[in-house]
Amino acid sequence: MKNQLSSQGIKGPSYRFFHGSTKEIFNMEKEAMSRPMNLSHDIFSTILPHVHSWVDKYGKNYLQWFGPKAQLVVTEPELIKEIMNNRDTAYSKPETGNYAKKLLGDGLVTSEGEKWAKMRKLANYAFHAESLKNMIPSMISSIEMMLERWKHHEGKEVEVSEEFRLLTSKVISRTAFRSSYLEGKNIYQMLMKLALIASRNAFKLRFLGISKIYKTNDEIESEELVKGIHNAILEIIKKREEKVMTGEGNSIGGDFLQLLVEAHHDTNASLKISIEDLVDGEKHFTLLVKKPLVLCLHGLYFF
Repeated sequence: MKNQLSSQGIKGPSYRFFHGSTKEIFNMEKEAMSRPMNLSHDIFSTILPHVHSWVDKYGKNYLQWFGPKAQLVVTEPELIKEIMNNRDTAYSKPETGNYAKKLLGDGLVTSEGEKWAKMRKLANYAFHAESLKNMIPSMISSIEMMLERWKHHEGKEVEVSEEFRLLTSKVISRTAFRSSYLEGKNIYQMLMKLALIASRNAFKLRFLGISKIYKTNDEIESEELVKGIHNAILEIIKKREEKVMTGEGNSIGGDFLQLLVEAHHDTNASLKISIEDLVDGEKHFTLLVKKPLVLCLHGLYFF
């Protein structure tokens, strides 16, 4: 592999037994995070120091190693565009690691083929233009409540970042799942803890099967979080199913959770999704939508 890519002009850091490039990456990240950051928008060298360094050293496209697995890193814009637009499945999604699998499950981001198409169709239907218009009143109500609360802090400091996190939690809970803010907040907090564990173990390798003999504190905590998230989402699903059974579900409208529940109970096997798919669908939306919304609000507020 290395010789074949080298013959095409693609180079990279040397392979090291067992670790590959992961030890170097881990040390570079640790060193970068230990330095104070300059007041600048140029944060690339801090958040991805190995990519920043190796692009300069080996070129826009280079080879690195995750343990014994070779990884081709592509940063050339035109080549990235070609890969992203490819539709003949020549470029499959990367295999998710242990912690990433616990965090993301097998939902829209990680699934492929027929399952991906099924989940994508549900998401598209839930978030097309008309559906988003129906969410506006709930969004306005949540924002008005926040602004009203700010009136009581006149002349005092307001932690805007925390306020925006609260706001997005309320908006997502009300619009996508029609659940209470506290339910949504609890799920998101557990997902964030799990994401933190996944990030600090991203470049740590373990021998296959060793987890069956000995589990680290992170493995134990992550399994408890996965169970807690699963149970909390199942509770929301159960409440929604009860509302549907009593006829209340018809007044809720086609939010994302409603569509997932209906797909789970679909009599057509080709359209039906499992309970795990349902749980993963809600996890994906809660995790992957909330953060961009918070960043967007920060940008609008300080514009």
